Amino acid sequence: MADHKHGEMDVTVQEKTFDGFISMVTKATVIIIVALVLLAMING
Repeated sequence: MADHKHGEMDVTVQEKTFDGFISMVTKATVIIIVALVLLAMING
């Protein structure tokens, strides 16, 4: 079994995936908030 050395793993793919996830969640949140504001203005 290979010896594990902390901090040597290449995590660029995981970082890109995480950044994409955070970006998607942020955009979805903004869209939802805008939709709720528009619904409130229409039904006001």
